[in-house]
Amino acid sequence: MPKNISFTVIGAGHGGKAMAAHLALMGYPVTLYNRTPENIKTIKARKGIELESFPGGPHGFAKLKKCTSDLKEALSDAHVVMVVVPSSAHREIAQNCAPYLVDGQIIILHPGRTCGAIEFAKVLRDANCSAQVIVAEAETFIYASRSIGPAHVRIFSIKDAVPLAALPATHTHKVLDIINEAYPQFIDGGNVLQTGLDNMGAIFHPALTILNAGWIESTKGNFQFYIDGVTPSTARVLEVLDRERVTIAAALGIRATTALDWLKMAYDAKGENLYEAIHANPGYYGIMAPPRLEHRYIFEDVPMSLVPIAALGKRYGVETRAIESIIHLACIIHRTDYWRRGRTLEKLGIEHLSVSELTRYVNEGVLP
Repeated sequence: MPKNISFTVIGAGHGGKAMAAHLALMGYPVTLYNRTPENIKTIKARKGIELESFPGGPHGFAKLKKCTSDLKEALSDAHVVMVVVPSSAHREIAQNCAPYLVDGQIIILHPGRTCGAIEFAKVLRDANCSAQVIVAEAETFIYASRSIGPAHVRIFSIKDAVPLAALPATHTHKVLDIINEAYPQFIDGGNVLQTGLDNMGAIFHPALTILNAGWIESTKGNFQFYIDGVTPSTARVLEVLDRERVTIAAALGIRATTALDWLKMAYDAKGENLYEAIHANPGYYGIMAPPRLEHRYIFEDVPMSLVPIAALGKRYGVETRAIESIIHLACIIHRTDYWRRGRTLEKLGIEHLSVSELTRYVNEGVLP
């Protein structure tokens, strides 16, 4: 049965194709946007996407309302805009969307990484976007999915619960009321500082990639990332990174989930320490390491997750020596300055805010 809410999915990669196909199979009018026409020409020709899934999961040919590389066309009649691109592209997407957004639209980042919604809203302000829109972010991506052809995608799993928060948090329930018909899995995530600081990929991805750099380059990633790559020593580094993240959250009045508690909650994986808990998680067995160091675990997770976490720590008096060390090593390995390229507090427009002012901004939308 056709549904009343119209979705536009921005991004036709692994995740964007999965989300567009699933929404279409649920009966929603879906427009898929990708800036490169070549990447969606087969989907456009077929007018849809073939979706495979896990046993009992969504599957079939998903007919799309529209498939386009014209952003104005893609946004013209969307109620909800699902942004499913690497977080390093959020700034550009916001700049490009600004002239075409209209009052009442909801924009959701899947996921925001750290401070994604804050960055997106700042870019819209700087672009003098007059449309009254709500910007929200998910803590993590709801699907595990892979593109297996130009117009073919497979969903391996769908998460049971994904925290989501709007900016400001007073709008979160409005967003949930609209999208929970399609996605009952989305739950109240508190505020965008909570969703951004409960970013587990920031702790696991860059450090494990960098600490296993020699092995990745010599084997092209031919080892189990979380099993062979997590030894007692590398796990101790992860524990210190996690401790710094949780301490920064506490300085902002947020009770962040520890990595140990998250593994228990998400996978029922238990242990006295991270090494034991990671190795007790059957979901990590078989996941191979990145095949090269030019990978999103560094070029996305460092500037869009670790840099803003470290910046928040520095601003609010928390030492982040371990996090900073991983950022420095990433800069050396990639011969770039992730401190400059990343989400600095200046880019986010929050560099002068006190803890109470920042809290009021993310909760109520009030900037001093």
